[in-house]
Amino acid sequence: MTQASLERIEALDGTLHAFCTLTGEQALADAERIDNCLARGEDVGPLAGIPVAVKDLVATRGVRTTGGSAAYRDFVPDEDDVVVERLKAAGAIVVGKTNVPEFGYSGVGHNPIFETTRNPWNPDLTPGGSSAGSGASVATGMTPLAVGSDGGGSVRIPAAHCGLFGMKASMGRVPLYPGCRDERYPGLSSWETLEHLGPMTRSVRDSALMLSVMAGPDPRDRHSIPNDIDWLDAVKQRFHGKRIAFSEDFGYVAVDPEVRQLVRRALKVFEQDLDCQIEHVTPDWQDPFNSFWGLVAGDSDLEGMRAMLAQHGAEMSPHLVDFLNRPWRAEDITAANRERKALCNRMWRMMQGFDLFITPTLTVPPFPIHMQGPEKVDGRMVPSTQWLSLAFPFNMTGQPAASIPAGWTPSGLPVGLQLVGQHLDDAGVLAAAAAYEEASPWASKWPSMCDVTGQQSGEFGYERTWRP
Repeated sequence: MTQASLERIEALDGTLHAFCTLTGEQALADAERIDNCLARGEDVGPLAGIPVAVKDLVATRGVRTTGGSAAYRDFVPDEDDVVVERLKAAGAIVVGKTNVPEFGYSGVGHNPIFETTRNPWNPDLTPGGSSAGSGASVATGMTPLAVGSDGGGSVRIPAAHCGLFGMKASMGRVPLYPGCRDERYPGLSSWETLEHLGPMTRSVRDSALMLSVMAGPDPRDRHSIPNDIDWLDAVKQRFHGKRIAFSEDFGYVAVDPEVRQLVRRALKVFEQDLDCQIEHVTPDWQDPFNSFWGLVAGDSDLEGMRAMLAQHGAEMSPHLVDFLNRPWRAEDITAANRERKALCNRMWRMMQGFDLFITPTLTVPPFPIHMQGPEKVDGRMVPSTQWLSLAFPFNMTGQPAASIPAGWTPSGLPVGLQLVGQHLDDAGVLAAAAAYEEASPWASKWPSMCDVTGQQSGEFGYERTWRP
């Protein structure tokens, strides 16, 4: 399986640039070690031999971790992130690090030091970000599993743009360290009150399997919470006859007509196939975009990153330079925290009486690379960041949220449907996603570039072996 993964990377990544650092030699050595354990009849973990890609913001001991920044071009951590520790202990084989925008401060896939990651469904377009390379890797079968991180949608965004399942569990379910926790690494370690690490996979069950390994408290993360969920059992639970709140646009966001059409079609699966009651709602909050970035500023090591700017500014991403040069005031940070509290209160009040909240994941299908976002949507001029408006509020509230494929546009581009659960109801989100997947499956749909062996797309030799 490891050899097949590395061969698929060699065949496709020259086009997609999903990986910025490969660990092929170490991966094959790990694979041989696991083969020997199996031959001796020894106990192996639930992910034994499964190739996994790790986002380049997530620390990997002895493997370069750049965060997409010239400041960390040659940085090699001396410890694994907790999640990487746990995946390795379960037998997963890390085959490489996946590309990100600089420090993850963007929803796309380009940075100053590596080639731009491209969307497997159309390489002229972005795969979304900031877990850009992880999305491209799983969408093409370069790896069956990938680790992403989500501070404002960065697991769900590429999941939507690449036709995958991606989930951020409730705040604290999956511990983070050293990412977001270690003061030694400005830029790489930030967004403590917003960030989640999460799985990106081709099926809901595969993500549940990853979460069964990744979740659980750790003393290195003061926000981590107990793991009281049977993740694999959650995907088997019945999800029928539930009450669902639905908002297409939050009442203030411009949404592309193709997205609206596909999301409405997906909503009918819940209504007709799963016998759910759908209520259209208009949330009573205003766009919290400025407050979100105030929280990011509060979580960021502005002093350390500004020192970095003085040394590496000429090589840094313009939008990041603008963020760091903004004269952030204490009042901006306190106002952002006040608005987060208000948003959380409005959210739980709106969610009363509902089992699930459904929205589009993003407002647009994939768009061309080397832009932060479209400035015209559905005939309206909008800020280039508005396409993310439906994702980041749930980082502010900490609720579990996932993106599942709503469908593909007439031009063959994937569109995501976002499922948001009640506070700490990760199991409910997984159950809903699994029920939708069974009623409207997507895992057999592959980008045309995956037909690299002369076989039909999706039938390459190791697919069945890779499905735990």
